[in-house]
Order: sequence, then C-alpha cells, then structure tokens
Amino acid sequence: MLQKLNFKPGFDKQVTESGAESQWIDGDFVRFRYGLPEKIGGWSQLTSSNLTLPGVARAQHAFTSIAGEKYVAIGTSQGLFLYSNNRFYDISPLATAITGATFDANSGSATVTVNKTAHGLLNGRYVTFTAVTVPTGSGYATSAFTDNTFEVLNKTANSFDITMPSNSAGTTSGTGSATINPYEIVGPTFQTGGFGWGTSTWSASTWNTPRATTNVILDPGLWSLDNFGQILVATIGNSKTFTWDAGAASPTNNRATVMTGAPTKSRLTQVSDRDRHVFHFGTETTIGDTSTQDPMFIRFSNQEDFNTYQPTSTNTAGTFRVDKGNEIIGAVSGKDYTLVLTDTSAYVIQFVGPPFTFSVRQVGTNCGLIGQNALSYSDGKVFWMSGEGGFFVYDGTVKSIPCLVEDFVFTTNGDHIGINYTSNQLVYAEHNSLYTEINWFYPSANSTQIDRCVTYNYTENVWATSSLARTSYIDQGVFELPFATEYNKTGLPNFPIQGITNTYGASTYYEHEKGVDQVNSSGTTSIDAFIQSGDFDITNSNNIANLAGDGEFIMSVKRFIPDFQLLEGNSKITLLINDYPNNTASSSPLGPFTITSTTDKVNTRARGRLVALKIENDAVGETWRYGTFRLDAKPDGRR
Repeated sequence: MLQKLNFKPGFDKQVTESGAESQWIDGDFVRFRYGLPEKIGGWSQLTSSNLTLPGVARAQHAFTSIAGEKYVAIGTSQGLFLYSNNRFYDISPLATAITGATFDANSGSATVTVNKTAHGLLNGRYVTFTAVTVPTGSGYATSAFTDNTFEVLNKTANSFDITMPSNSAGTTSGTGSATINPYEIVGPTFQTGGFGWGTSTWSASTWNTPRATTNVILDPGLWSLDNFGQILVATIGNSKTFTWDAGAASPTNNRATVMTGAPTKSRLTQVSDRDRHVFHFGTETTIGDTSTQDPMFIRFSNQEDFNTYQPTSTNTAGTFRVDKGNEIIGAVSGKDYTLVLTDTSAYVIQFVGPPFTFSVRQVGTNCGLIGQNALSYSDGKVFWMSGEGGFFVYDGTVKSIPCLVEDFVFTTNGDHIGINYTSNQLVYAEHNSLYTEINWFYPSANSTQIDRCVTYNYTENVWATSSLARTSYIDQGVFELPFATEYNKTGLPNFPIQGITNTYGASTYYEHEKGVDQVNSSGTTSIDAFIQSGDFDITNSNNIANLAGDGEFIMSVKRFIPDFQLLEGNSKITLLINDYPNNTASSSPLGPFTITSTTDKVNTRARGRLVALKIENDAVGETWRYGTFRLDAKPDGRR
C-alpha cells in the first residue's frame, strides 16, 4: 500500500532519531522555504584576479558614496581593505613612522635587510617606506620601495629583512635611507589563552617575555565598521578609531587616518543614523588616556560632528555608563534606537533631543551577547546569540527564541558538536533577507576558528545547521547578492603585500546565492548537500489496517515514488533501515538510489522495523527542492 510520508520543516536535534518521527534531524547546506527543504545557493569568488586578503576577515560593511560608488569595507586581523568595482584596495591605517633606516643588499638576491636600531617591529608585521634613497649599486628604482608593502621577516633587535620584487644588481651595506611606516596592529588571528610568548599589551616592552600560565583570554583582532554619510568609521577592537572619506579626490589611493578629537581606546563604535551621532562603547572616561578605559562607559559625539566629544552647554556630546554586567559586548542600530548588549543585559538608547539628547533604559537581563558580532538587525527586530546559551530577539521587548537545535549548538552531550566558548568573540551573525534567515557562524567545541553555522528562518520559525564556515557576511542591499569571507589558516594571500608569507593565512571573498556550485581559483566544485529524517515506524505511521502496536511488525518496503519540486542533475535517496533504535542504521540493499527528472518509481527490497529518509547530491551542477515521498510497505512478521 502506498503511503505518503510527511515531514515538519526545520531540524529537531532535541530528541532521539527514533523519537523524531515526521521530522528532519540532520543535514548540511540546506534551507527551508514554504515548509520544504532545498539545497542552498552556490557561491563564486569575487575580484577579477581571484585575489585573497591577508589574515582572517572579522567585519564587513557596505556603503555608497554621494557620487554613487559602491564599497565594502573589510576588516581583517592584518588590515583594512575595500572592495569596489571587482577590485581590492588597501586602506589600512599606518602607525607612528620610524625614521633613519638604511639598507643592506646582496647581488642576485631579492632579500634586502633594513637596518634600524631598536625598531621594535615583530615578524609578520607589514610596513611601507617613504622618503627613500635607494641602496647604493642595488639597481632598484625608488618606486620598488615606495609602491609596495612588505612583510617584516627574520627580525633582530636592530634589523629585519624584506623581499623585493626583483633581485639586487649589486652588494652594499648600510647605504640608502628611508622612513619605515608600520601598519597599525589589529590583534591576534585567533582568540587564545594569554600565556607563552606575547602575553602582554601590544607594543609593550615585555611583549617578548614568555608566560607559562594564565587565566587571560586574548580577544582576536576585531573591527567595528559603519559609515557617517560617505565617510567610513572603522574602529580596531580596544584601540583607535579611523575614518576614510569616499568623497575625497582619488579616494582609493588614500589610507584611513585617525579620527581627530575622538577617544583613543574603545571596544567598538556605532553611528546613530537617525540623529547623526557617533557612539564609542567601552571607552575612555578621559579622552586620550587609554588607562581610563571603562568597559561599561559610553561616549557620544556632537550631532553632525564626529570630531567633538567633550560635552559643553552648546553641543550635544555626552557620556553615560550602563551598570548591569561586566562589559559591553556589542551594539546595533535598529529602526529608531541603538540596542546595546553587555555580557548579561540589554539596553535601548533612543534620541530624545535637548536637553538630555538620549534616553537609556534597560530592557532585558540574563540575555547577554556571546560576541561582538553575534547580533543582527532585520525586519524591525534584533536577533542575537547569548553567551548564557540560547537565542534572543528584541522587537520592543526581549524574548527568548525556542530552538530545536539548541543542545546541538551549546552542549557536547552525546553526539552534539557544541560551541567553543573560549573563542566566543569569533561568532558572526548576519541576516540573509532573500530568504528571511539569520545565520550565526561559530567555532565548534574543538575548533579555534569558525567551522559551523546555525540558521534561523524567522518567517517560518524553523532552524537548520550546517558546516558553512564564513568569518564575516553582509546581506544584499548595496550589492545585489550577499558577500562573505572564508578563511584558510594555511592559505597564502596574494594581495597586497610584497614577499608575503602564509603566517596569518588568507581570506577568500565570495558572492553568495549565485549558481549551485562553489567557484573559485581552484575551479568549480560541488556543494554536497543532504538532509535526513528521523526514524519512521512504518506500521503505526502508515495506519495499515488491523496492525496493532507501535513498531510491532517488521515491514517490507517494496518500492517508493520520489517527487521533487525542483531537480537539476541527479539526486540520491537512501532508505536507512533499522530494527531497533540503538542499532546502527544501514542502507537498503539496492541503495543509495540515483534519482533523475524522469524517475517514476524505485524498487527497494528494504526490510526493517524503522526507516529514515536521506536526500543528497554530490556532483557539480546539481540542485534540488524536495516535494513529497511515498512508500509501498507491508507487514513482514514479528521479531
């Protein structure tokens, strides 16, 4: 007798496979639309030369200049970059210049030694050169130094090496001259325990002193990015704030520069769009004195003036301090408010005008944010992942979101993968408005980098999990499709550093929801998607006449009839057969079964008490959207 199997949308990982009858329990690279599962869209590498960026990207922000030029700012652990017109541009800010360097060069070698007593630079730091006099007899043009950025290699206390674009024509020692311009330091590539080498503040004299033990966790290099009109506002986590003006002459030739008059050490910044103030969160109580940084202190600029922060009787600059929690973790702009989340609580900041400028009110407790970028605003609501476990939404009130994959994400009980709480600052959330989804990309319990994703479709109120690993993501809007970054810790970046190594890995930039495959410099590869149901007790679920009991009879499955709303290429269907819940399920003898657009029915010869359904694809050009599924089953005795 043919019986139709119906499944509820979304994953349910809170119950056993046997207890999840009529539900989906697992999958990868799938989403739900109108109650049905389908393979997600593909992604294709951006930039015409398939360039990759140095370090791991931790933030993105898209904006448009008054002239209509579209930009995405990308903050990585190594610098600040722009994407525009299918190209990358380096706008990384520079630190204090170091004058008085000379050069050593050897004939036939591209390695040049830069001499500067007590330069203080570390291996892997990036530098540019200005005011260059080329080393004597080297044959290098001045532009070989001034038009490139270099990585510091083989450093000693008084020298370091760089790799030139070509070999030196001669040998020289201590000749030429230059000013060294180091990149501003962003921070560690990963979030790690603060022990061993380098457990100190950046640029401190004790940086190279090893620590054997610690209870300190070093935050990764983070950025917060926003725009004040056509001016990019970029803050390095717990450091300085910089601006870059898209309206300047030849803007992509310019680097970001320090915001004047602003605090010099803030956890993050946010532009209040409606009223045009710039907020600095977790910032200094005394501007310019980094020792006064207070993780719960908030300072905001004068209206329409991000260079003025000292409050006076004639401006709207001001300060206040929130008091519930230990530190401000993140903030996001809503429709007419800014939502601020500490490690325990939620606050709403709203513009009210003179004389108070802003109102601040607490709207939630026991709902703290897990990481700076683990929140997203979409369709009038703010969604976030909590460090206390679970997910929350603010739509005028703070509410917990019921989640049927919660244990899978937050615990390691049984076969749950869990999350790495000591890498909490890596979590990155962003909405995909094309499918009304919020994606949280996070590091699993045994990983120090992002390797998992949990997705909430807030229109259909369903959850899914996947192995999609993206360290940053922006929704469509300024650009037609979403953009995201993937990190390879052993990858060798090819922009923009001369002689770069793979010390900090590389980030690849993708356009998502494009095609059905992965397309990058390595070619076109399949996105292998699958979805699997819980066990079906065929006897009971199909209401076969005169059969009593739940799982009383072993069933024989003679055939099935597949039905896809969309099928490009082939898909595979596997019937996973089991006699008892604790047994390991195995495929039916003739499976897995390849399904094409012309497949009418499939003969199975399957026999068992329980059956689960798995749908998948594993080849280039394949995509699918599930429809219905019918089994021809009959009783085959007791066991």
